[in-house]
Amino acid sequence: MGFPEQQQPTPGIQSQMTPVPDCGEHSYQGSGKLAGKATVITGADSGIGRAVAIAFAREGADVLISYLDEDEDAKEVAALVEQAGRRAVLMAGDLADARHCRAVVERAVREFDRIDVLVSNAAYQMTHETLEEISEDEFDRTFKINVSAYFSLVKAALPHMAPGSSIIGSSSVNSDMPSPTLAPYAATKAAIANLSASLAQLLGERGIRVNSVAPGPIWTPLIPSTMPVEKVTHFGDDVPLGRAGQPAELAAAYVLLASDDGSYISGARLAVTGGRPIL
Repeated sequence: MGFPEQQQPTPGIQSQMTPVPDCGEHSYQGSGKLAGKATVITGADSGIGRAVAIAFAREGADVLISYLDEDEDAKEVAALVEQAGRRAVLMAGDLADARHCRAVVERAVREFDRIDVLVSNAAYQMTHETLEEISEDEFDRTFKINVSAYFSLVKAALPHMAPGSSIIGSSSVNSDMPSPTLAPYAATKAAIANLSASLAQLLGERGIRVNSVAPGPIWTPLIPSTMPVEKVTHFGDDVPLGRAGQPAELAAAYVLLASDDGSYISGARLAVTGGRPIL
């Protein structure tokens, strides 16, 4: 189906995309599946994180919106959460710094007294045609944001999570079908899937469930801000459904894993890929 030619500086601004991604602003309707839950979502200003924040709020959850520096996008999400009658807490900062990860958790506990659901979703990627183009600093930063932050957030949150709580990591179809031009990113997504499976086993005796979601090609600000124009215009054309997904099409997967409907789902990697299989 294709998209118009467009590019942005990283990390990208959702409102400047054409078309603007559908995060469920006008479509998602809740039914109380997360009533009263205290939730933390990283990368919640746009894309998948934004869709999850909207869905969680409409299902009855309070939401801490963690983001890098996209203030206008984040304020829009906060307004949508509050329109749903729930509390929104904004927390800007760089999750590559473990101290900021701990600060996010501390803020959530200060605001909500506990954490019922932690969604580690923030991610960094960049397209490179050759290995030589990838600097050591970029490789390290990709792992810090995508994997190390997940570890730091979970470790900080655990003392504030009771039995019945849920942890969700955002993996990717790249976790076992890696795109060679996204090598560092793909490696981190495999690590997230693996770490989630380990955590599910480590934390099961505490009654805490851990899962990951593996999206396929989803239309988010990462695409025009990290991919060349020719890849943006054909983004998602090669999946069996023939198109990229919208962030809103991921929301229900996260709600399932966060809610009591998923009470016996732990250690899973839930594929939302437009037909691309994952192992």
